[in-house]
Amino acid sequence: MYRKILVPLDGSEIAESILPHVKDIAVTHQAEVILLGVLPATGVLPSAAEREMMEARNYLSSVEKRLQQQGVNARFTIRHGEDAAEITDYAEVNDIDLIAMSSHGQGGIGRWIFGSVAEKVLRGTNKPILLVRAPGISKTGLPRVQELKL
Repeated sequence: MYRKILVPLDGSEIAESILPHVKDIAVTHQAEVILLGVLPATGVLPSAAEREMMEARNYLSSVEKRLQQQGVNARFTIRHGEDAAEITDYAEVNDIDLIAMSSHGQGGIGRWIFGSVAEKVLRGTNKPILLVRAPGISKTGLPRVQELKL
């Protein structure tokens, strides 16, 4: 059923919280996992863009190796542009069977003002999506400790 699983990562622990779920699915279905990093398309000085690209490659390569050590057929790719648009475009063009990502759980006015990458992906694709709320994030989108202090 799942031959190719797309996993967008932004370098955060929250984004990586999807990886245990992906590992189990990939091993069960002998699926290929494609780790996707999205960098800004414009507005960055060439030296900064080169540094961002190197940091993204190093990060994604380390996640790729970690998954491979766990028996997952993983590789990474990097695209430039707007996060949600690049995720949905990559999934469509590359015949992805499942998009797996974690949600920052941002709710309320924060989501209204900034939007949510996960929500934009949900609205922008007809591909199946596995969406997991990151551990420690409440329904309001705040870490549980901060929520209690409000």
